[in-house]
Amino acid sequence: MEKDLTTGSVRRNIVIFSLPYLLSYFLQTLYGMADLFIVGQFEGVDSITAVSVGSQVMHMITVMIVGLAMGATVTIGKAIGAKKTEQASLAVGNTISLFMGVAVALMAILLVLVRPIVTWMSTPEEAVSGTILYLTICFIGIPFITAYNIISSIFRGLGDSKSPMYFIAVACVANILLDYLFIGALHLGPAGAALGTTLSQTISVMVAVTVIVKRRTGISLKKSDFKPQMQTMGQILRVGIPVALQDGFVQIAFLVITVIANRRGLNDAAAVGIVEKIISIVFLVPSTMLSTVSALSAQNIGAKKYDRATATLRYAIFIAVGYGIVVATAMQFIGGGVVGIFTEDAIVITMGKQYLSAYIWDCIFAGIHFSFSGYFCACGRSGISFLHNILSIVLVRIPGAYFASMYFPDTLYPMGLAAPGGSLLSVIICVIAFEILKGRRTQRIL
Repeated sequence: MEKDLTTGSVRRNIVIFSLPYLLSYFLQTLYGMADLFIVGQFEGVDSITAVSVGSQVMHMITVMIVGLAMGATVTIGKAIGAKKTEQASLAVGNTISLFMGVAVALMAILLVLVRPIVTWMSTPEEAVSGTILYLTICFIGIPFITAYNIISSIFRGLGDSKSPMYFIAVACVANILLDYLFIGALHLGPAGAALGTTLSQTISVMVAVTVIVKRRTGISLKKSDFKPQMQTMGQILRVGIPVALQDGFVQIAFLVITVIANRRGLNDAAAVGIVEKIISIVFLVPSTMLSTVSALSAQNIGAKKYDRATATLRYAIFIAVGYGIVVATAMQFIGGGVVGIFTEDAIVITMGKQYLSAYIWDCIFAGIHFSFSGYFCACGRSGISFLHNILSIVLVRIPGAYFASMYFPDTLYPMGLAAPGGSLLSVIICVIAFEILKGRRTQRIL
């Protein structure tokens, strides 16, 4: 059943919509971290590195799929806000047709490129075979990863953030159980982690399809809705492609930094891989604000309630910044203990604490530009998000990490500062872009 997000308290709508979204992100992150945690319990540093490198590649692919699916969320959300049910149904049908084609093509291409990808990542020799196995199995599961994410994007466009939470909860529980079976009992190492990931996604999609068949969503799909319509697909892609490219380049930046760390040796590679997993947890709130702002603002913009869309952005920034300050401060004291959850290696813990203590400040600035990005997507201006992220990556993140690694070979702390530096540049660009858009809207009204 679709939910109207264009009425009532803006703050209340943010809380009601974002809490299930936040829990979904938490479960999805827990789902991803289970592989690394359980491998760390039963295997050595080489397997930890294989899973951390492989999971970073899969994370990049997943966030690009999610970014592309943002176009579906916004398109459906605007149709729901404007009370155009037939248009919403067409958007849902075209979303399914579009993404299934993308998933099959992506799977085929990546399976051919698996070995070059592992080589390009400068994966330490000890972890190469494990990484190849992990990625090969995960690439085969891409259609199911895609199916889960498009189902979630459709529900969120309808204003329902609870159903995706239930679907990922099923996947999370299944993944943990399967990981202990494949890694702990059967000692399959990285291959076992990949099997657990792929099979649990399959189970989640099966549950989601069952729910869709039995539940009334307020949308009635006809065969004609699945027939590709250039205008509808164009709307989805105009929003989704810039977001997918933005997220892809951000993840490429992370991978480049991983390559830099890999070239420093196995311990540094493991430390950076672990910290990236920790960062994925603490970034749950900023990520939630991006998706919440995009979904809520899309409905309000569709209903021509622009002040409510702006208010949504303002409240989201307030929440994200407050959270970022608390978390960044806390990690200065407990960072070593958090890294120690994933490994008992003293050197890895020391290097990980250094990297985390600097990187964590990014949580504050990222919360701001994530919220702006959600707003720009809802406005159909996702190109702005693409622009500020590209400039951040090219001008600060990658060169900052590279030169920090070159001039500070004995510590990871300076490398960690590249991330908040890049986000600070993004915030400046977002504020300027927002003021320009606001000025143009004011001129149209006058």
